[in-house]
Amino acid sequence: MIQKIKIGNNVALGVNLELPNANLIVIRAKKGYIMCGYLNTETANRLGDIAATVTNVKNFDDVLSAKVVEVSEKAKENGIKEGMTGKEALEKMF
Repeated sequence: MIQKIKIGNNVALGVNLELPNANLIVIRAKKGYIMCGYLNTETANRLGDIAATVTNVKNFDDVLSAKVVEVSEKAKENGIKEGMTGKEALEKMF
């Protein structure tokens, strides 16, 4: 499923791919993205991406309300921290 997600005055693009055992979910903003635990921060760091990870999520609402558990180095430079909600992190990615 692909869906536009309104965050304040901005719009992000969410992708939710249903896999056999869990969903792979990414919400992309203008500068970066929130990802589920299927993807990894090591790759985001290697590529210089602004990225944050949330876990135990099944849908876009879960991603927005979940606490960020890991952030890339570029995300840290942009004020994104572990413990923020996914929504708070996304707001800093526009």
